[in-house]
Amino acid sequence: MANSSDGSVLLLESLTLDSGTVLSTFLIVLFAFTFVLLSNVTISLLILLNRSLHQPLYLLYLNLSVNDLLGNSMIMPRLLADLLRAPSLRTIHLYSCVIQAFLTQLTNTTGHTILMIMAFDRYVAICKPLQYSAIMTGRTVVRLVVWAWGVAFIFVAVSFGLTLRLTRCRTLVIGLYCSNAGLFKLSCESTYINNIFGLFYAAVLFSSSMGSMVLTYSKIMVICLRSKNASLNSRALQTCSTHLLSYLVYLFDGLLIIAFHRFPKLTQERKFITIMFHLLPSGANPLIYGLQSTEIRRSLSLFFRPKLSNST
Repeated sequence: MANSSDGSVLLLESLTLDSGTVLSTFLIVLFAFTFVLLSNVTISLLILLNRSLHQPLYLLYLNLSVNDLLGNSMIMPRLLADLLRAPSLRTIHLYSCVIQAFLTQLTNTTGHTILMIMAFDRYVAICKPLQYSAIMTGRTVVRLVVWAWGVAFIFVAVSFGLTLRLTRCRTLVIGLYCSNAGLFKLSCESTYINNIFGLFYAAVLFSSSMGSMVLTYSKIMVICLRSKNASLNSRALQTCSTHLLSYLVYLFDGLLIIAFHRFPKLTQERKFITIMFHLLPSGANPLIYGLQSTEIRRSLSLFFRPKLSNST
């Protein structure tokens, strides 16, 4: 992005809080962020250290947890620090802002692509159980994971390429953290191409993810309705409900962000929804998968049992 002025230091938009609510807001966000870190690190370590969990589904869980950790780690520490700073001191260097915005958009997009792969994994496991091990090999899982991160990277790279070509005439970033939209709104040039590509980007991402969910779950539902196997139906319900719940939380949060951007007067509400967009899915995923997965619960109990035995 060309520099039209001495604007290498940018100012971040701040939350409008009363002095009496700053500390309580800080503590709530800190508690939520700490829970996200501890829960996702725990799930990741369990999967990495337990060979019985080195299966396609749990390796995809691992990618989802790593993605959530990366996304929140790029935003929350600085946001927490800014809550305790005066608005005039909430500054960030241009290069740091670009990196934060790029990685944030990358993890947001990758969350959708990983959940799409998880839907495919559940389809194969339930609709083609005898062929599951032949289809979902280690090599296939690696290719699917590379696809999930690679497609997201390409889309985000093109989006930022369009943004970085613009010259800047402002220094106030609209938002609690740096984003692609916040960066191209710093320009006084026409952002028509950016807006068109942004709409195309969102349409492709949401239509692909929602389409894959409808397609895979429709086929799973048909198999379950035709099957007289109560065990199969119970297993399908358990594994699919966790994945679908996780996706719906992610989708609902994302749609709320888009909706609030259409109502400029709801600035404060948009800021709080933005925080929840990062914390809620990332905190809910370990609970959803950890509580519903028998294998993860067993691994967690085995992890803590020796420590409890030693302490007694």
